Amino acid sequence: MYATQYPTVGDVLQLGPIKQGGPRVVAGATGLDRVVRWVHVTELVDVATILRGGELVLSTGIAWPEDRDRLADFVADLAKLGAAGLVLELGRRYTDSSLPKALLAAAEKHSLPVITLALDTRFVGITEAVHGLIIDAQLAELRASDEVHQTFTELAVEGASPDEVVQQIGRMCGCPVVLENLAHQVLTYAQAGADPSDLLDGWEGRSRSVRTTGRTSYDERSGWLTTVVGARGHDWGRLVLICNDPLPVPRLSMLLERAAATLALNRLVERDRDSLERQTHRTLLTAILSHGQPASEVALRARALGVTLDGRRLVGVVLRLRTAAHPTALETQARLRELTDQAASAIRDRRLSALIGTLDEHSVGLLLALGPQDREDAALDGFAERVRRLVERPTSPSSADGYVIAVGTSVGAVRDARRSLLEAVQVADAAVRQPGGQAPYHRLVDVRLRGLLHLLRDDARLQTFVERELGPLLAYDAERGTDLVKMLSVYVDSGRNKSAAADAAHLSRPSFYERLHRIERILSVDLDSVESCLALHVALLALEAIRP
Repeated sequence: MYATQYPTVGDVLQLGPIKQGGPRVVAGATGLDRVVRWVHVTELVDVATILRGGELVLSTGIAWPEDRDRLADFVADLAKLGAAGLVLELGRRYTDSSLPKALLAAAEKHSLPVITLALDTRFVGITEAVHGLIIDAQLAELRASDEVHQTFTELAVEGASPDEVVQQIGRMCGCPVVLENLAHQVLTYAQAGADPSDLLDGWEGRSRSVRTTGRTSYDERSGWLTTVVGARGHDWGRLVLICNDPLPVPRLSMLLERAAATLALNRLVERDRDSLERQTHRTLLTAILSHGQPASEVALRARALGVTLDGRRLVGVVLRLRTAAHPTALETQARLRELTDQAASAIRDRRLSALIGTLDEHSVGLLLALGPQDREDAALDGFAERVRRLVERPTSPSSADGYVIAVGTSVGAVRDARRSLLEAVQVADAAVRQPGGQAPYHRLVDVRLRGLLHLLRDDARLQTFVERELGPLLAYDAERGTDLVKMLSVYVDSGRNKSAAADAAHLSRPSFYERLHRIERILSVDLDSVESCLALHVALLALEAIRP
């Protein structure tokens, strides 16, 4: 997209009208890459009032002074004004052997190309040819500007994620692009063919060393073009474009600034959603669970975000909301957002390191990265206690028993982190169905039979077992609107103590006993049989695991 540029002096020398004049570079050859933005014909040496920069000056030298100092000053003025070069037609005033040495020396000093034409040349032909290239470049730039505007307008309308916006910048400019926060931590990046290790290694230190002036700035030493991202006086990040080749800075500045405006707009639209850091955390957790990215890339991106995973013991943790009675979607979303913030605060307060993000509409996931000095039990105990204290604050929308914390088995490598996270998810799904207890968090061993049944909930054999044991009773309740399955559950949960079960069901003993007899008739079982009740109890627990 950005290959088309204004012609250079070297490009102009390849044009037919100027090649017909027998051009020869006699001084300032190192400046042949100067950009030509216009062609100006003049015989005067007083050019300060007529040049604006980028002009290729054509002259016969017929009115030039004899004074060598004035000629040197003329070249110095051209260089100071940003002229692209000087083309001198020989024959009318000078020949090859009579070229002023002062002029050539000054041109070499200022790297201003001086080209002589040995043959008579129509300057109008050169002007038309060069202006044709310039107009083509201007049209290309207008088309590119229109493409940038259209592309990022569509991304803004679609509510594109920061990752999508940054990837689009990389595709359009062909250079690596990084979006960082104000702490110089990488939020997302487009590698554009670069090695991610080289791009992100030691990022924070390198980023802090690049000094910028203004909202958009180009640092020649590092080759970084940067622009600030933010709106309404609230800056929150910076876009960095890195390229070692010479940059068409104005064009790329326009591209970066338009992309920054899209990011800022989308941030305003989504200001009630997770922070960008949290979105990045969530993206990495999702990548781990779905095998969406190689483990090495996940570790690299996490390290650039300030969370080191390599060489750490990794523990999957899930905070799962207990379902409130008839919650609205907005209430659930508010509770989950609050729980996510509380988990992040607890990690900071305990000086721990973790990736944190929502996993679904009911769960917050963490990948805890423990260092050599961190004791796993102490870290988990401290984290769980801190979350409990934050949840119990009067301003919190959640109650202390409104969630469960589940923990997976620790692993020693990023490639195994998925196993720990999945185990924590399974434990959380099982633990949330159990009555609230005193344990600060749950492991697989704590959920015991419920956990096993939850792991097997999609197994057709378990579903067949439930139907065989409870199918007739479920059908009976569905047809008549009774609650015999609930009564059976109360009975087995009470340890087959009929009196205690009647009290728990808030029924008189005769009424409860009558329901038990009805259950025995429907299922053709003897509820005094330990084995029969055990099978029914397992079936009831499996039914809980199968039902959403």
